Amino acid sequence: MCPSKVAEGDERGWIVPIGGAEEKEHDPRILKRFVRLCGGRDANIVVIPTASRLEDTGPRYEKIFTDIGAAHVTSLNFSTRADGDNEGWLERIAHATGVFFTGGNQLRLSTILGGTRAAKMIRQANAAGVTVGGTSAGASILSEHMIAFGTEGSSPRADSVRLAPGLGLTNRFIIDQHFRQRDRLGRLVTALAYNPFSVGIGLDEDTAAFIGPDNTLDVEGSGAVTVVDAEGAEFSSMAQADENDPVCLIGLRVHILVRGATFNLHTRRASAGLLQPS
Repeated sequence: MCPSKVAEGDERGWIVPIGGAEEKEHDPRILKRFVRLCGGRDANIVVIPTASRLEDTGPRYEKIFTDIGAAHVTSLNFSTRADGDNEGWLERIAHATGVFFTGGNQLRLSTILGGTRAAKMIRQANAAGVTVGGTSAGASILSEHMIAFGTEGSSPRADSVRLAPGLGLTNRFIIDQHFRQRDRLGRLVTALAYNPFSVGIGLDEDTAAFIGPDNTLDVEGSGAVTVVDAEGAEFSSMAQADENDPVCLIGLRVHILVRGATFNLHTRRASAGLLQPS
């Protein structure tokens, strides 16, 4: 799915992928910031728990966002493709200032929502300024290219990742989540070997990339964001690799960013940001 065009004079809304297992009770700074970007006490948030098979996922996030201070929170659990054309639910999305996808299985999101009017409306809403975020599987779905599944490990292998179309808010990056906890460097690098145009963003748990309208990413949370930039790659053996072969990649740039650090997805330059000495 291609990103929706931003109208002249408008700004795209924030995109907020979270690596999963974000703090929800004691100091939910990531979710608090998400609510602020959605309007704070005027926030009108739609939660989409489709990726999860647990019945209480939607109501749980409704309570979390309400307790943080959002004015209106509604859970829309799309369970069939027909739900993506539900006029009442589309009307609810049309009035939202923020949309949040919960964790679970990202293929449930892509197969149920992909190509529906609801998916198109969310893309258009983000292009018009609405903040869209998601955690775990809900983070993976946000980009045009989505990691559907893969194997763990630090080394890239030709068969270590499978890609599928995502929601398509942007084509600038590919997301992987639970990154350090599940040893997913290899599959993210493999995804970039297939498409070096995109930037790889590996999100640790309880860590988010807040990506602003100017395509600058800044880090929030207790972990790190691993940014893998393949634009300057000098060599890749992907085209010659058999299914089980390791892949040779030369010339990658890797940045490890923590809270306060930034990465510009347009210029591809990283900064320690608030971490820099005065």
